[in-house]
Amino acid sequence: MASTLLAGKTALVTGSTSGIGLGMARALAAEGANIVFNGFGDAAEIDKLQADVAREFQIKTAYHNADMSKPAEIEAMMAFAADKFGGVDVLVNNAGIQYVAKVEDFPVEKWDAIIAINLTSAFHTTRLALPGMRAKNWGRIINLASVHGLVGSEQKSAYVAAKHGLLGLTKVTALETATTGITVNAICPGWVLTPLVQKQVDARAAKDGLSNEDAKRALLADKQPSGEFVTPEELGAMAVFLCSDAARQVRGATWNMDGGWVAQ
Repeated sequence: MASTLLAGKTALVTGSTSGIGLGMARALAAEGANIVFNGFGDAAEIDKLQADVAREFQIKTAYHNADMSKPAEIEAMMAFAADKFGGVDVLVNNAGIQYVAKVEDFPVEKWDAIIAINLTSAFHTTRLALPGMRAKNWGRIINLASVHGLVGSEQKSAYVAAKHGLLGLTKVTALETATTGITVNAICPGWVLTPLVQKQVDARAAKDGLSNEDAKRALLADKQPSGEFVTPEELGAMAVFLCSDAARQVRGATWNMDGGWVAQ
């Protein structure tokens, strides 16, 4: 029998057409939530994804192609979710991009784009979701930060700055909703084998003349003591826990799932 933890509720997951976001969306759909997908990709593939998830979990799905660097498009997406499903009960801020370069070489437009998509978009979705959540006195906001919200890495100034900022936003929003039925928390994954990370694996394999498997092992050995990638399914299960009554007093937490990365 399907779980009904989130039956009748709606989850909007940004950047959910692949990777971590898709894992989150599927986990929430499995608990009975209707899903608003967002992200880029081939239109026919996104249509199929929507239909497959709706059929598999017997829920309703919708899709909005908002560019998360553009406030007006984010506003349109949140209005679309309200019109389609009566609002957003579970907001997962997952959309993110990456670029690596030393600070003095970092292209200004790349810095601006990373801050806009990885940090500012979460401010916009949150401010627009909160009034509806307050009206119902129930809501869950889950920000996908990163271990880079807790520690730094060379050549990732914009990403690290954005993710540290996202943890700050998480804490403040949690404090402002502390006496309500709304909780706000962040999950901080280590290496997850998403399309974004696969690019880094490929670059390492090419640079060091390694096979893809050896490049994965080398990448993990640098930072992640478990020697294993965190999976989107594991992150989805954490999101489900944060939506449950058991997590009612988990507020403003930064929960790292990183194979031991920040324990070192």
